[in-house]
Amino acid sequence: MPSRPSAARRAAARAAAIVLTGALAGAFLPPAAQADALVSRPTAYVDPMIGTSNGGNTYPGAVRPYGMIAWSPTSTTGDQTSTGAANGYEYGVTRMRGLSLTHVNGAGCNPGAAGDVPIMPFVGDVTSSPSADTKDAVYASGFSHENERAVPGRYTVGLDSGATADLAVSDRAGVADFSFPADKPASLLFRVSNSLNGSEDAEIEIDTAQRKVTGSVLTGAFCGRRANGGTNNRKSYYRLYFSASFDRDFATTGTWRDSDLMPGATVAGGGEGYATGADRAGRGSGGWVGFDTSADDDVRMRIGISYVSQAGAEANLRKEIAPRASVDDVARAGSAAWDRELSSARVGGGSEAQRTSFYTALYHSLMQPNLISDTDGRYPGMDGKPHRVTPGQKAQYSNFSGWDQYRAQIQLLALLKPRIAGDFAQSLYNFARQNGGVWDRWVHVNGATHVMTGDPTAATLATFYAMGVRNFDYQGAYESLARQATVPHPDGLSDAGCPGQCTGQRPNLAQYLESHYAAHDVCHCWGGAAETLEDAVADAALGRWARLLGRDEEADAFDERGLWWRNVFNPDAGDGAGTTGYIQARNLDGSWVTPFSPGSDKGFAQGTSATYTWMVPQDVQGLADAMGGRETAAKRLDAFFHKADGSWSVKGGDALRYDPTNEPGIHAPWLYNALGQPWKTQETVREIVDTVYGTGPRGLPGNDDLGTMSAWYVFSALGLYPQTPGSATMLLGAPLFPSAVLDRPQGGDIRISAPQADATHPYIDAVRVDGRASDRSWTDARLVTRGGSLTYRLADRPNTSWATGPAGLPR
Repeated sequence: MPSRPSAARRAAARAAAIVLTGALAGAFLPPAAQADALVSRPTAYVDPMIGTSNGGNTYPGAVRPYGMIAWSPTSTTGDQTSTGAANGYEYGVTRMRGLSLTHVNGAGCNPGAAGDVPIMPFVGDVTSSPSADTKDAVYASGFSHENERAVPGRYTVGLDSGATADLAVSDRAGVADFSFPADKPASLLFRVSNSLNGSEDAEIEIDTAQRKVTGSVLTGAFCGRRANGGTNNRKSYYRLYFSASFDRDFATTGTWRDSDLMPGATVAGGGEGYATGADRAGRGSGGWVGFDTSADDDVRMRIGISYVSQAGAEANLRKEIAPRASVDDVARAGSAAWDRELSSARVGGGSEAQRTSFYTALYHSLMQPNLISDTDGRYPGMDGKPHRVTPGQKAQYSNFSGWDQYRAQIQLLALLKPRIAGDFAQSLYNFARQNGGVWDRWVHVNGATHVMTGDPTAATLATFYAMGVRNFDYQGAYESLARQATVPHPDGLSDAGCPGQCTGQRPNLAQYLESHYAAHDVCHCWGGAAETLEDAVADAALGRWARLLGRDEEADAFDERGLWWRNVFNPDAGDGAGTTGYIQARNLDGSWVTPFSPGSDKGFAQGTSATYTWMVPQDVQGLADAMGGRETAAKRLDAFFHKADGSWSVKGGDALRYDPTNEPGIHAPWLYNALGQPWKTQETVREIVDTVYGTGPRGLPGNDDLGTMSAWYVFSALGLYPQTPGSATMLLGAPLFPSAVLDRPQGGDIRISAPQADATHPYIDAVRVDGRASDRSWTDARLVTRGGSLTYRLADRPNTSWATGPAGLPR
């Protein structure tokens, strides 16, 4: 292993590089150009309400970066088995039934996942079972957004009942101040069985002597109440434990089970099942503690959670929150933690709205993955047994929306937080080993949910490695993923959970390896065309990974498989208006699945042929050749973003055009770089950034999908975008901000300077990479793995000659 220069020498070299870059930039840019001051406190620009409407499915509650606990409201529209939106909160619904301890950011199905143990400050006498209040008519309360405040790490709300809640969290614990009207009965309801998707079992115990409430819920069932894959996901896979302690005695206690109310009781249990409506009505359990507020209307509660044990929940609370810590104390620490994370990307200049959109997007991007290990390193395995993190691994993480995240969020994680990325990679590998070598495409806590299609973990870990992440067992992980891609598994012949949650991770692999495409009529998958494209992306990424590992023979084989997308490209498939050449599903006998139209989703997963036809990021030149050349492909791409009259069509709702609300096409604006027309990437990305994203609750175009849509915005605002999974190559666009610094202590900082950046300069006129003029609309891996500088001269009109030479196009 070569010796490394001393810290002093590295610092001196970095300083010299900065000076040199500054000198070159000064020669390259107008003399009047001055760097804008970089943001020093990013949390000032974070608005957790962004994305809480318009289908963004974010939540506004208190959470730390990658936190286990996420304390946020569970809304109600009058049905205790649903909310106004996935993941518990919809801005337009101003009635809540509790403040739940766990949430998932932006998952798409309603109800989504988690939402465990809603805790409701209730004003009035508890005279009936809250589980029997199936329409949330009694044990819920309205609220006004004027009485609601959300900032990173803290959430506060005043209810119409007169009660208020002020919450702040650490990684695995939280503290709350609840206040009540002094002249009315005051209670806290622990609705232990009422997770978003229901529960198999729950329990509560009230200890009056110790002023404690403890309990747990056995649940899981990702998307189970919607049952996108039939009843396949109506199953439990985790138990969440909690331990809550109070600063004062209880005046009353009670519990309930189903419709039975037991005043004075201190123990109860029972789940509510995973059904909805009449099949679930009245089922569930919980308990309450009441307080005398005549002299003191404030109640302080400290709570810890664990996925391992009751003792783990208590240890997490004890280690993370001091006995006398106030909400203000914990909130200050949480704000500081978020400032540290968000300062990994410091921008200068831009409008206040742009800074708010940027830092909120970064905030949403860095919410996940989420801790599931306790402070002692123990976590629940995918085999249902407790495990401890591997040597060198700091924590076990989970919540992997693979089909979504592998396109943007995991690249941002690797770029800014490589240590977290490595621990996450090791976490997924740990799960696979506990799951018989099977890597699930959507992991929630310790559960394999099977949601979506393809093999996104292969693309994810290959990307991590390419981008310089090394703190995981990459040899073992590669071999395991390569095995999954080459050795058929019995689950691959199962239709359980199909279409949306098919059990097989490489469905009908033997047929795929023989036919070189997923035959739609026998694929045991969501859609044969989509499965082929997804697997081709994953295999191409595995090929790049194998090449970096020196396994050239395997790399050649996977490289070839990365081209199998061509077997579902039908050059004769048309739109009826003269355009031919589309991705189309095929049957086992080789025939094309008919009838066909570009706007149909037959053979696809959450998308149409018009969108999926562009989903070949690993072989854009090959796709262009299949369409008749780059010029023809670029004209077709123009029609994908514009209506026939030339006006923009980038907001979704048209099956034939770009949909910013879902993942299969989100890379498409960046394809112009490979087609030799990068100025169109610049104008298209700017149009989307300006009109699709924004501030306020409707500021995201659709499901955030665990930070994916937010990560797209972060990259686009920086003027960078990952070219393809398994690669560290970045495509270049026009930065939104005059200056930015990506603070990357492991890989070297990346400095971006674009002094002319503003609303009237969306085009690149020239670029310097590390001080040298570049005529390429992409950077090689060195920018990501070593750091460097990008210096832009922007213009108010397109430069149609920059980065257009065929020899310099991204491949």
